[in-house]
This record gives sequence, structure tokens and C-alpha cells, in this order.
Amino acid sequence: MSEASVRRLLAAVTTVGGDLSAPEVLRRLVRSAVELTGADHGAFVAHGAEHGLPPLVAEGGDDPPRDRLRDGLGRLLDERPGPRRLTDVREHPVGPALAPLRSLLVVPVRGRGTVFGHVCLGDERASRFGQDDEDSVGVLAAAAAAALRHAARLERTALRSRWLEAAHEVTTALLSGEDPSAALHLIAERAREVSGASVGAIARPSSGDEVRLVFDIVETTDSTAERVTGLSVSAHGTATGEAFSTGKPVVVRDYGRRAADYQRDSAGVRVPPPVADLDSAVAVPLTVGSATLGVLLVAKVNDKVPFSDEDVRLVQTFAGQAALALEFARAGEDRQRLAVFEDRERIAHDLHDLVIQRLFAIGLGLEALGRLTTDPRTSGQVSGFVTDLDRTIRDIRNSIFSLQEPAEAPGSLRSELLRVALDHAPALGFEPRIGFEGPLDTAVPEVVRPDLLAALREGLANAARHARATSVAVEVSVDRSGHTVTLTVTDDGAGVPEDLPPRDGLRELARRAARWSGTSSVRPAPGRGTKLEWTARLPRSGE
Repeated sequence: MSEASVRRLLAAVTTVGGDLSAPEVLRRLVRSAVELTGADHGAFVAHGAEHGLPPLVAEGGDDPPRDRLRDGLGRLLDERPGPRRLTDVREHPVGPALAPLRSLLVVPVRGRGTVFGHVCLGDERASRFGQDDEDSVGVLAAAAAAALRHAARLERTALRSRWLEAAHEVTTALLSGEDPSAALHLIAERAREVSGASVGAIARPSSGDEVRLVFDIVETTDSTAERVTGLSVSAHGTATGEAFSTGKPVVVRDYGRRAADYQRDSAGVRVPPPVADLDSAVAVPLTVGSATLGVLLVAKVNDKVPFSDEDVRLVQTFAGQAALALEFARAGEDRQRLAVFEDRERIAHDLHDLVIQRLFAIGLGLEALGRLTTDPRTSGQVSGFVTDLDRTIRDIRNSIFSLQEPAEAPGSLRSELLRVALDHAPALGFEPRIGFEGPLDTAVPEVVRPDLLAALREGLANAARHARATSVAVEVSVDRSGHTVTLTVTDDGAGVPEDLPPRDGLRELARRAARWSGTSSVRPAPGRGTKLEWTARLPRSGE
């Protein structure tokens, strides 16, 4: 090697190692290798995804095209990794993929037992590369490997710092009284930003039976979150479901195609483009102790660097810290709710012991007065007043029940319905009004309750997501014959947009209603807003 060649090589080594960004190190490596050898084309092909490097960094013309170049070089390296010189690649099976290249030089980029990938040089002339070329590129590759190790250490340190900052931000927000729904959006958004993902989402069980998971929290890099929010997946047979059921992280490639195939086969529907374009994805359970609250999913589009093992560990750590902060916040809410419940208990006693007794006495007096009069018109008016008093007493008793019944009380359907309503208050911005009619706790069997609760969740979630309502009224009733339970959720908002595609949640409600020979409908409410009505036929004993 001449003195001039040595000087050029030393200058190239200095250039390659003079940057702390891994992508820039690779670009300088390929460019310097092309300049040193006079090759027509140059490329770096990453070895797997564990180092978080771009799959392909190319220098030169567009012939062969990048996708064909990546495929041909990948097949060649799969056959035999390591240094290699091909005098005429046309005689090799990958020749058509690499045309019009003829000569090929392959040198590994490795150091201290780690293989980062291979630098590959191509030329349209045969027998183009010699031993000096291989030695020079080998020196460049060694310098690049050292620079990549250093860059990786710095990047890992910076990445851990960003994850810690994100976890601290979430914890601070939750412990300072941040609305839980807003905190969940913050968790998804920070996970998406720090991981470099295109989508960050949280899926939670849609009902007590934990059969389906709903992506009710979605953050994206563009305005497509609305099209994805509300999508549901099975808790079995999906990456998200596997993470939820096993309590372990799940890493997949080609996530969009898998999701599209699953939705088409199971529900006969197509997933929206934001999902179909996703590739590398990590689903991590939000776990506290033995309880799994939901699943945090981060996913990248097809042209992004796949998640590495280190990325998965950092997402898992962040998810664990976020779940713990959520649990602490929930404990604080429970303490506040207990204090409110004590006040409500006092108010309920006052209503029962004072107000209802006085109204009852007034009603008895009016009934006696009605019997004393002989004027039919007056008697009818008095009867109407008595009926109004009875209705008022019934409404107050419903209010007393709502005040007295703790949301966590087990066994009572009314308490479960109340708990669902209270859980949606943060997303709505207010507590929905809820009324009961008929023997709900005795007439509605256990097998029907999960579907009824799921219908209420979907109705309240729709009102929170789409309606921009200022009030929501919930009515749950059992008819006098005890054959049918009816749920209505009525809001005064703008309603569901007409151009919004049919959602999985509404399809699922229809399936749940059909299971009990019932109905499910969403239509405009009188005046304004939306009314969801869901019914189920109650099975009799022995059915």
C-alpha cells in the first residue's frame, strides 16, 4: 500500500470515528469505503435488530433499487457471513437481485465479539476488488465498530434518562391529582415519544369476563388516533391478549398484517390504515402485584428501526412504574371516596328520616282530604298530587340507594352499575345520573350481568369520546313480568358523527344482546344528543 493510500486511509478512519451518532457513523463508513476503493456502490447491512441500527445504509445510484439490494445482500449474508470477495456475482444465485453489479466485496463490522453488520461494496466490472481493498475496508470497519460501541453506550445512557424522566412525569401527574384518564393518555404519549414509535396505546378489559380488550387510549404522530380509538381485540390469540393473560411482554414483527388478518378472520372487518402500516411492536402488561390493569402497546411503521431487546426492557420498566403510580393514585381516590361516602351516608339518613317521612305524611293527609270531598274534579287533582308525591318518594329512595351503596360492594348488580358509572366520571367530566326500576338484583342472573355491564361501559365510553355532552342519564329496569332487562344511556351532546365508521364496540354490543335474544340500537335522542338502548331477555330457572 502506497504512502498516499495510507494517508487517505488514516483520514478516512478519522472521518468515520469522528461522530457520535450511529446512523452518521454508518453513512461515513459506506461513503469512505466507496471513495477508498473506487467502487460503484456501497451499503451497510445490519446484523439483526438488537443494536437498533438502520437495516440498510446505501451509497451510490438507484440501480439496483434499495429493496432489491437489501434482499440480495441479505440472502448472500444468510448463506455465509464474514469477509468475502466475489469476482463475478452473476454466477451466484443472488446475481439477478444484484444486477447490474458483478464484483462484490463483503467485510464484517465487528469488535469485541459483537457483529454489527457488514459493509458491502459492489462494482459493475468483474474482478474489481483485491486484497488491499479488503484490508483497507477492514480497517475502516474496525474503526466504525469502535465508534458504534461508543455511540451505543451514549445512546443507552441518554435513552434510560429519557425513560426515567417520562416515568417521573407520569408519577408526578398522578400523585398531584391528575385526572386518571388524562394520566393514561400521558403514559401512552410518553411511551410513544421516548421509544420512537408511531403509535402508543393502552388496552383495557371491556367487561368483567375479560374476554376482549379495548384500545380506549391511543396516541399517534398524526391525527389518526380517532380512527383507532375503540378498536377491540380478543384476550386470546393476539399479541395484546397474550401480554395481558401471561403478564409478560410480547414482541412481534409485521404487526399490521397480523392485526389485519386477525380482524378479517374473526370479525370480518378491516383495520384502518394507521394499524395496517405498523411493523415492529411491543405489548407490555401494566401489572401491579398479581393484578394486570391493562396493556401498553408501542408500535413502529414499516420503515422504522425495529425495537431491540434493550428497548423492550426499558418499555417494561416504564410500564411497571406507571402501573404502580396508577395504583397509588387509585388508593388516594379510594380514601377520598370514603370521605365522600361518609358525608353521603349522613345525607341519606337525613333524607330518609326527615324528608321521606314528611312527604309520606303529606301524602296520607292528601288521600284523607280526597275522600272527604264530593267534587270529582277536586278529587282527581288530589289523586294526581298523591301520585306525584309517590313518584318523588321513589326518586328520593333511588337517590338514597345511590348515596348509601358503596361502589365496591360485592354481589349487588346495582352497586356494579354504580361503580361503572363512577369509573367513567373522569372521562365525562361529571357523574352520570343513574336510575333503577324493578328487582334488578334478584331478576338479572349472574350469566347476563357481564353483558349488561359491558353495554353500560360502551354507552358511557361513546358519550365521553364523541358526544361532548354536559349530562348523561342512565336508566336500568326490569319489566313487571321479570322477563326483560332494559338499559338506556341518553346524552345531550352532539352524538356520534355520521361519517364515523361502525365500531367494534357497537358490533360487540349487538352480539351480546343477540346472545340473550335481545336488541341493541343507537339513535338520536329527543331534542338533541344520542340514545343507546340495549335489552336482554332474562332466562328463567332451568333455561
